[in-house]
Amino acid sequence: MTALISRDELKTAIEAGAVTVVDALGGEYYAKQHLPGAVALVRDEVDTLAPTLLPDRAAAIVTYCSNPACPNSGQVADRLTALGYTDVRKYRDGIEDWVGAGLPTESS
Repeated sequence: MTALISRDELKTAIEAGAVTVVDALGGEYYAKQHLPGAVALVRDEVDTLAPTLLPDRAAAIVTYCSNPACPNSGQVADRLTALGYTDVRKYRDGIEDWVGAGLPTESS
């Protein structure tokens, strides 16, 4: 099971530039709103895109999706771990929690 990260821990890591954030929703959800600096990576594309998007398998990576009921972030995190990424955590509460706390997002 993937380790979890809290909103406050994630906010601190993003501000410090110490983490790569992965949006597991992708598509129009990512385009409309995502966490600062997040890259889009959905489960079906992990094997093909992860080596390019996430070249350092030892880097700190946090996956997220919409809320605790959304399975995407866990699925992406599990696949990254299976591919040899060693520091993968999941922001279980997702973008709904982030936005609910009044924290900034980006759009593309």
